[in-house]
Formats: sequence, structure tokens, C-alpha cells
Amino acid sequence: MSKTDDLSQSDSTRSVFLRGVLMGVAELVPGVSGGTIAFISGVYYRLIGALASFGPVSLTLLRQPTRFWHHHQLSFLMVLAAGMGVGILVFARVIGFMLEVAAPVLWAFFFGVIAVSVYQIGVERHLRNLAVFGSAGVVLGFAFLSLPPQDFSGSLVALFFAGMVAVCAWILPGISGSFVLLLLGLYTDVIAAVNSVDLLFLAVLACGCASGLLLFTRVLGWLLNRYHDALLALLTGFMATALVKLWPWQAYGGDQEPNSNGFLSYLRWPHDYALSGAEAFLLLAVLAGCMGGLSVWLLSKFAQR
Repeated sequence: MSKTDDLSQSDSTRSVFLRGVLMGVAELVPGVSGGTIAFISGVYYRLIGALASFGPVSLTLLRQPTRFWHHHQLSFLMVLAAGMGVGILVFARVIGFMLEVAAPVLWAFFFGVIAVSVYQIGVERHLRNLAVFGSAGVVLGFAFLSLPPQDFSGSLVALFFAGMVAVCAWILPGISGSFVLLLLGLYTDVIAAVNSVDLLFLAVLACGCASGLLLFTRVLGWLLNRYHDALLALLTGFMATALVKLWPWQAYGGDQEPNSNGFLSYLRWPHDYALSGAEAFLLLAVLAGCMGGLSVWLLSKFAQR
């Protein structure tokens, strides 16, 4: 890479920042992956390459700050991270408000996002890989959804390791870091910490995330280089199972009693959802789902420019 600003490689500061904002917003919702947004917006491989560049060679470059900066594409990473931070800080309250007053509309929007993402990523995979590895991804996805929730709240050590696990989910298309936090019983705590700017809590979480990134991205980069189509087919199947988690009308409150169908027992038709005493927002949810799908299509077109 030349020693010009590494943002000039393909993307302007504004477009990278916008992608970061969208990734931050996506990570606020369990079931949606920031990695998915990075993938469909065209910065995924660059992000993996930049993160995977950190290693033993980084130590040798510390005496050459300019080379260190450009080797690790720090302009790109910092702008993307700033966008994610803004997306999280600005939209955390919006997401929380929507979950309280019109949850089906929010879930429907992201249902549309993931549905179109699955199609766009899956349609480019080799049919054989999609049949074999995509099916395996669906099985793994349903197994993941079937995991019983745990409670690791109240422990900073658990928070650190939760950050390591969640960031691995964040970087993979189709696996939601927020959903991992939900399974670990930390999602509510994280949203509250963001809204109250709990610096200690957020610093421990950030350290866990940074450690997970350094350990995982090099492995992921190696897999993508050698098993690109098979890995993406696997993740396409895994991502498809997120649609179950994002179904707009699910049981809530005292209606959340699972039966022999496991997590599928939480799913409701709009009419049944309304009978339980909640507003279904059917028309708004359908419109939101269409808008979510359209936003992905527009974002992918924008990324191809």
C-alpha cells in the first residue's frame, strides 16, 4: 500500500463513517450482526485484513509510526470505530424506546434486513456448497438459538470474557454479538451502561472485545483465504436462522412459556399476538420490513459504486 492516507484506498471518510454508524445500530439489536452490515456495504474484507494485520510484526513497526499507521490502516479503523460509537450512543435510546412501544415494527425492519442479506449472500455461493455447508449452518444456527440463557451479570471478569465472545460473533456475518450478550444475561446491562455512560463497565467490555478481535481475526482471515465460498455458505445458513429470532410477533411477559417446540413456541401470528393484549402494528411492520429489505439493496448498490 502506498503511504498516502489509507482511507483513499477505496472509500471516503464520510462513507466509511456511515458504514460504521449502520454497523453500530445493527449491533444494538439481538439477531442482527454488524459483520453482516460490513459485508453487504463492501468493507468486510478490508476490515478483516486491517484487524488481522496486528501481530508480532506490529512490535517491529512501533519505531516507525508512519509505517505502523498505514500498515494497520488505522485511519480506516478509527473512522469506522467512530461511526460505530456514534451509532451506538445516538440510537441506543431509540432502539430502547422502539422495543418498549412498538417492538414488532423494529423487529420487522431488521427481519427485512436479514432476509434480503441472506438472499444476496446466498445467491452468490456455489450451489453444492450452499446445499452442504448452508444446511450445516442452519443446523448450527438452530442449536445456537436453543441454548438456554445464562446470567453472568455483576462480574467484571465475566464481562471481559463475554466481550471476547460477543466480538467474535460481531465480526461474523449472520451471528449477532448482541444475541450472545442476551444469552449471557448481559444485554440489558450493556444497554443501560451505554445510556448512562458507565465508563468502567464499558472499558472492561472494550478490553474484552479488543482481545477477542486480536485472537480471532487472524484465524478468520486464514479461513476466508482458503475456504471462502464454503465458509460464506455456512454463514448464510447460520444467518437464515436469525430470521426466527427476528420474527416481529413473539410471546412476551406472562405469555413466554415454552412448550415442546422449544424456541419456536414463542412465535405468534399477528392476530394471536394482538389477542395476548399487545398491539401488532401489522401495517407498520410490513412497511418496516419492506424498508429494511430496500435499505440493504440500496446499501449493496452503493457499495458497488
